[in-house]
Parts: sequence; C-alpha cells; structure tokens
Amino acid sequence: MNKTIILSVCLMSALGAAAASTDAKEMTACPPVVAGQPVDLTVAAEKALPCVVHIKYLQNSKIQDVEVENDPFGDFFDPFGFFGQRNQGQGQKRKVQTPKREGAGSGVIISADGYIVTNNHVVEGADELTVTLNDNREFSARIIGTDKTTDLALIKVNGSNLPAIKVASSDDIKVGEWVLAIGHPFNLRATVTAGIVSAKARSLGANGVEAFIQTDAAINRGNSGGALVNVRGELIGINAMLYSQTGNFTGYGFAIPTTIMNKVVADLKQYGTVQRGLLGIQGQDVRNYIDAQKEQQKEVDLGTNEGIYIAEVTDDGAAQDAGLVKGDVIVAVDNHKITKMAELQEYLATKRPGDKVNVTYLRKKSKKTVEITLRNEQGTTKVVKDADLDVLGASLREINESEKKELDVTYGIKVAKVNNGKFKEYGVPTGFCIQKVNDASVKTVNDLVKIVKDASKSASPVLYIQGVYPSGKKGYFAVPLNEE
Repeated sequence: MNKTIILSVCLMSALGAAAASTDAKEMTACPPVVAGQPVDLTVAAEKALPCVVHIKYLQNSKIQDVEVENDPFGDFFDPFGFFGQRNQGQGQKRKVQTPKREGAGSGVIISADGYIVTNNHVVEGADELTVTLNDNREFSARIIGTDKTTDLALIKVNGSNLPAIKVASSDDIKVGEWVLAIGHPFNLRATVTAGIVSAKARSLGANGVEAFIQTDAAINRGNSGGALVNVRGELIGINAMLYSQTGNFTGYGFAIPTTIMNKVVADLKQYGTVQRGLLGIQGQDVRNYIDAQKEQQKEVDLGTNEGIYIAEVTDDGAAQDAGLVKGDVIVAVDNHKITKMAELQEYLATKRPGDKVNVTYLRKKSKKTVEITLRNEQGTTKVVKDADLDVLGASLREINESEKKELDVTYGIKVAKVNNGKFKEYGVPTGFCIQKVNDASVKTVNDLVKIVKDASKSASPVLYIQGVYPSGKKGYFAVPLNEE
C-alpha cells in the first residue's frame, strides 16, 4: 500500500468516525502515518555497474571420434568401409567436426589487478574468453581455477586500476532487504533489476554445495556470473541460476553467497583447487525426514523439528571418529544454529581440512557437543592439490596413423619417454600406448590431464591404466597419485 492510499484510508476512517459521533472522546483517532525511509537504488547502481563485466565464451571447432550404433544396412551402403572403421560387435567410429560454440555471461571484478569471479558454467570448456568492461575496454582472460561443486570460477585479465567491487558479508543480509541484480542478460549490456531477498540458504539440488540467496530481482540468461548487491552497492552474491519452466525469468533467481565465494576464491588462488573440510555424514533436513516418516504412517519424535538428521556416517570419517551415529540430529556448529542442510553446507564451505568445529547434536533428545577435526575427500587433513602430468614423469604424445595400424587401435597416447616419477615407480614402460584411464577413453594428452586432475582430488587418487605394449599385448597398471 503506497503513501497516498494510506492517507486516503486514514482520512476516510476519520470522517466516518466523526459522522457517527460528535463526542470527541468516543472518536477513534487514526494512528499517525510514519513514512518509511526511501531507498535510493541509483547510488548502488552507480557504484556496482562499472565492476560487472560481459564475458564472451568461444569453443573452437574440433574433430572428434563418435561411435554410431550399428546400422543393419550400413554394409550395404558402405561395402568398402569408406565412411569409417567398423568393429565387429561394436558401433561404427566416425570422425566428426563439432561446430564452433559461442556463449555469453557476466562476471564481477573483485580486485583492481584483474581478478574476476563468474560461474563455472559460464567458462567451462572455453578455448577463448573475452571480457568487456562497462567502458567498452576489451581484454582476453585466462582461467585461474574452477569449482564445479559450487559453480564458481576465477578468471583474470591483465589490467591495473580496474574498478573493483566492495565485497560485503552475505551473512549480514536479511530477508526482505532490497537488492540489485546486475549483469548482461541476452547480451543486453549493463542491465540492472531490483527486488528483495526472498529467502536465504535455499537448496535446489543443482550443485554439490549450495546455500543460495533467493531474490525476486529479475535474472535471465546471460545474468549468470553477475552481481547481486545491497543498497550500498556492495557484493553479497554471484547470480547463478533462475527458477523457470520456460528458460526465462518467472519470479525467482538464485545467487551464490559471498561467504562461499570468498573461500573458493582464496583456495583457487593459493592451491589451484578448493579445499573442503568434510564431516563425513549424509543426511537431510529434519523436517523432510519427519514428513517422509509420516507418509509411511510412522510417528517420529526427535526432540526438534529443525536441524540435520544423520542418515549415514562415513566409515573412518571425521564424524564416526568423533562418535556420531545414524539417527543423531545436528542442531548447531560452533554455536551457529543449524536448521537445514544448506546452512550446514554454507558454514562448512568456509572451512578447510584440519580445521576443528564444535558440533552440537541431539541423541534421543539429549543434547551433546563434540569437537570434530574436518578431513578431505581422501580421509586426511592434508591440503589437496591438483596433480599435473609432471607427477607422472613421462613425455607423452598422440599415436600416429602408422602406429594405429601396427597396434590395430584407433586412438591412444604413447609414452615416448619415462623419467623419474610415478610411471617409472610403478613400471609403465616407454612405448606403452595408453587407451583408457579410470574407464575413460584417452585420445589426447589433454584428456589425460583432466583425468589426472580429477583423480588427484578424489577419495581414491589412483590411475587405473589400460593400454597396449609395442608387441600388441594388452597391459594394465595401477598408479597411486598420493605421496605415501
């Protein structure tokens, strides 16, 4: 209700009361109207707009081997195998040229020397990134690091004295607070929309770690990676997705809070990968657990309707060592009240392996507190770093056409030379043709780079290698990547 309507209602009420009685004592006085302090969103827009950039994504055309399902008429139309090599009992492999892909998104400058935060899905797979500032200056950008689990990425341009946004704590925002979403939707440059914070710590099941800020400020395609700012023009979130059945804005958008962003950025700068401190549990919101039990006609009394119901405790994990068991309910961490899983994920996202947290939980309605030392995915408290091919200690190249014919294979990479490293330690010889690692096909050296990085951060940092010796005999190796 706006001020005009409020005043009209009060005036009508006063006139009605006067007509009903001339006795001033019996008249009901209209309460005084207190005008709310107006919010000047222009100040926030002026501060934040220069800090939000347009990101152009380019993935070049590539030649890839694609396996096509067997066609019963294939040999009739292709009796001499002109269109690809056919393997008995398998689909036909054909070389196809993928089209060039282009896309666009947004990003936020967080430092004057050119560091920019955006979404992982904005830059994933890009061969070239072009960043355009609000003043139309263009820069080529390189990827510093990405984190698919939170859908965040850190990129950098070579620049100085760039307009950097001030970062505020997303913990300080409140539901109902005015916010601006700033980005480049539909390639429309420098677009600002306004709304309020509709909810905090929202979970959608889209990412491995999420505690979204929900807003009704319009967020559309191209806004991804842009800024969600408060009325002072300070960054409180990175716009990540919208909730829509049409692909366009229909009411709500979601942003990654700066509490998560700050930790991811710091880890990517320092370690090249995000360090995650894990409790070692699987669970769900208490409210969801109770509702599920009711559907099965079961009554449950956990002593609370809020918190995290522990459905499973990881073997040899941090929680198990601390004595937590299935059926316990986590209600607080370090005296921070926890009402749902997204809140727990948001808090733990600020921690690293080796950090200690005090977990308060209910067991049969009795409250207990225990100190837990968080661990990494490999069950230790060590820093997890991206491994690269240097750890293997080998020179590698794609096999040529004559080697393919000699070994009767269609793809693979050859171990051209073995130096000191994991290959020498575990017996992978010079001349060996690697075809699969961890059940993934290896057709280029870049394929192996990605597999090694992913494996080095996994719970089981081992390369299971399949390939062919120069003699044609098949070979298998297990190569651990950890230091122990």
